[in-house]
Amino acid sequence: MGAMDGVRVVELAAWTFVPAAGAVLADWGADVIKVEHPETGDPQRGLVSMGVIPGSGRNSMNFLMEQPNRGKRSIGIDVSTPDGLEVFYKLIETADVFLTNLLPDSCARLKVDVESVRARNPKIIYTRGHGQGIRGEEANRGAYDAAAYFARAGLADAFSRDGEFPPSQRPAFGDVMGGLTIAGGIAGALFKRERTGEPSIVDVSLLGVGMWNVSFDILLSQALGMKMPSGDRKLNPNPLVNMYKTADDRYFILVFLQADRHWPELCEAIERPDLLKDPRFENAMVRAENKSECITELDAVFGAHDLEHWKQRLAGIEGVWAPVQSVIEVFDDPQAAANGYVPQVDDGDGGTFPVVASPVQFDEHPIQPTLAPEHGQHTEELLLELGMDWDEIIALKDKSAIL
Repeated sequence: MGAMDGVRVVELAAWTFVPAAGAVLADWGADVIKVEHPETGDPQRGLVSMGVIPGSGRNSMNFLMEQPNRGKRSIGIDVSTPDGLEVFYKLIETADVFLTNLLPDSCARLKVDVESVRARNPKIIYTRGHGQGIRGEEANRGAYDAAAYFARAGLADAFSRDGEFPPSQRPAFGDVMGGLTIAGGIAGALFKRERTGEPSIVDVSLLGVGMWNVSFDILLSQALGMKMPSGDRKLNPNPLVNMYKTADDRYFILVFLQADRHWPELCEAIERPDLLKDPRFENAMVRAENKSECITELDAVFGAHDLEHWKQRLAGIEGVWAPVQSVIEVFDDPQAAANGYVPQVDDGDGGTFPVVASPVQFDEHPIQPTLAPEHGQHTEELLLELGMDWDEIIALKDKSAIL
């Protein structure tokens, strides 16, 4: 049994940010109904085709749809028409949660705002994902995560080096973090309603999620009155929290926050006991004063052998370290496999394809997502569940109110 079994979510949203929240809730067992326009559907359906997937009967598996929409049911409704809006309201009457990323003025125009939705279901949890928050002059301004989350919230600056262009954001980087945050907010709202009987309005913005991600940078920068230093790794005051390069041009990171505790075992692992007697490196304070020299010494040691050598030498130490893996290597990481972090989804044609699991597991059971729906795949099924007969469904199709 899933943690969200019995919970119904109606999602009127597109792209990745808010749909990713629906995917997480579906992973947790919720019945997530994705409402799409009968003609256009979610625009992400046509954004890109990712090519043939080995072992899959589908010729164009679109991961941009599968990752944030797996496990849902899709219904095609034109909520801008009176008949379509009434069908939407009938769904709302059966739901625990409404989830949208429409801007406030669009919600009001389409009559899917808080007041209109609560008029048909007073106990529904109304959830909004937006770019810059619900208040202020830019509440009605659209956003993507690269803008509101990565650039505006300070992540691009935090990751940049002085004098160079900031790095580009990876695909959906902020969207998936924001979606997970929304799912957590909905879980909290469901708990509150269970305890008090009172429904909540849940709001999450990409700007707010991004600021949370760099909250230490923001607060430390405020305390110092300047941007946190970045760039020159040889100025790191703790050489044991740093990135190092190997002979085969690979990298790994040491994260020895308790530097004096781990310095002896590191010197033993790298076969340099002489460094323990070097007065420049005898403790963390002195190593901080001689940080450049210490890092230079470690650079020479680690640069003399390949990554595989250092994996073997560092395998038994207590201090925390990790290789810098490519995304291909992450896919094959034995810990990812052991914990079911890359489950295979049945494509319905005798093949499978991978998705990345949402990171929360319940009762030690790995997440097992199912296929994302085709555009409007469950329209008739859901309308029959609402008690409509085939004559009513055909009449709605004739009016183009549904798919």
